[in-house]
Amino acid sequence: MAVRVGVVGGGQLARMMIAPAAELGLEIRVLAESEGMSAALAATAVGDYRDLETVRAFARDVDVLTFDHEHVPQDVLRALVADGVAVHPGPDALRFAQDKLEMRERLTQLGMPQPDWARVENADQLQEFLDDHGHRAVVKTPRGGYDGKGVRVVSAATEAQDWFTALAEDARGGALLVEELVDFRRELAQQVARRPSGEIVAYPVVETVQRDGVCAEVVAPAPGAQGRVAAEAERIGVAIAEGLGVTGMLAVELFETTDERLLVNELAMRPHNSGHWSQDGAVTSQFEQHLRAVLDLPLGATSARAPWSVMINILGGPAEGTLEDRFDAAMSAHPAAKVHTYGKAPRPGRKIGHVNVAGGDLDDVVYEARAAAAHFLD
Repeated sequence: MAVRVGVVGGGQLARMMIAPAAELGLEIRVLAESEGMSAALAATAVGDYRDLETVRAFARDVDVLTFDHEHVPQDVLRALVADGVAVHPGPDALRFAQDKLEMRERLTQLGMPQPDWARVENADQLQEFLDDHGHRAVVKTPRGGYDGKGVRVVSAATEAQDWFTALAEDARGGALLVEELVDFRRELAQQVARRPSGEIVAYPVVETVQRDGVCAEVVAPAPGAQGRVAAEAERIGVAIAEGLGVTGMLAVELFETTDERLLVNELAMRPHNSGHWSQDGAVTSQFEQHLRAVLDLPLGATSARAPWSVMINILGGPAEGTLEDRFDAAMSAHPAAKVHTYGKAPRPGRKIGHVNVAGGDLDDVVYEARAAAAHFLD
């Protein structure tokens, strides 16, 4: 019988695990949140990932359980581990991707470079931080935010008053995370993979370009990041993976500051948008690597297949018609482009696919990738 991998979450990350699972001879099963999600091809169950009995029933028929997102509650994860389910990454690691305050506290203990930060429970504490940090800062809700959600740049504590009000009305209490507004020259991302037996590999550090809080473009490797910057990014990624006990893929989002420091911004313990380039640009894609890692198989080579790879997200999609209507023109004009779609209906700002191009000249690769992606937009 084939080894069975269960993925909780039916989004595009689960969808992109399907092909490498088939190539490795694995049986992949998906617990989707609703019918018709991106990973519908492998969805064997539909249900609420927050409900223990739903996830427990799904886990009975798999050999290892992994995730399309980090939102499965800790009590569910710990109950599964107590049942003897192989959960990767496990709850002890995932909690640092689920709660940004816990992440900041643990990374401080590990000595990782970070922006100045504080836990604030009321407007007075936030105003004190603002007064000490140039009267502007970034406020984040500790849980649930992604793609720019749950993040605000504020210059007065009153600008987060609605969040403090919500905390006060919550019987569990809580706090917000406030961070210094970093003066950075660009954003980078370092991906590493770690298997339970301890083997770890690192991908080339990449440059990411964000628009409205959403990743729009990725260049691999990050231009000019060879030498010290690349070595420091890899050191940080490996240290975090080992220090947190991550199993599977880990993405460490970084700020490169104007004074040439690297600071940790966010963590993701799963395949990540910054690694989509690896599908066509690396010897081992992040999706195959994640499967290898959670199954404790030998990890694949992470080297690039070409000097440059560029990934462009297709955000929103065409105002009329479907993505499929645009394939002929895009492929005819840009035969080197690899188009990956997510089975999602177009909607403003929504990630519905991406385009990868790899080659020897960065300017040419950037042009081809952007031009191919433009065929799918209005």
